[in-house]
Amino acid sequence: MQKIVIGGDHRGFELKENIKKTFSENYNIIDVGTDSTDPVDYPDIASEVCKCILKGDAKKGIIICGSGVGACVAANKFRGIRAGICHDVFSAHQGVEDDDMNVLCLGSGVVGSSLACEIVNAFLEAKLKPDERYKRRLDKVKKIEEENRK
Repeated sequence: MQKIVIGGDHRGFELKENIKKTFSENYNIIDVGTDSTDPVDYPDIASEVCKCILKGDAKKGIIICGSGVGACVAANKFRGIRAGICHDVFSAHQGVEDDDMNVLCLGSGVVGSSLACEIVNAFLEAKLKPDERYKRRLDKVKKIEEENRK
């Protein structure tokens, strides 16, 4: 069973719980918090999700905050993480197929539970296309990442 890691701040808590419930039968879900609607900072949650992926505990992750923007900004600070904010199904699978996105960021204040589950499903089921052009572009992204590492 494929392992995924999920985390959400206080605004993402309820949506995170619903996603876990929906996908727990087909995926091994690692929950890195939060465990309530008590305030917590999204960078802390994003950090835990990304560290889990970088350690190899999961291949894909999901981070939920109010808009998805903050989580996406924080996640993309990690070398090797390719996070995308997706509020539609097309972007969720295209981000994986073309760009090898490994973290999906969602905004609980933007998408409802039903649409969020459709987006998550598209993200989890998508695979990177084997075409040379996608590998070439991903290599360029990795080169940018290396060149700007301090």
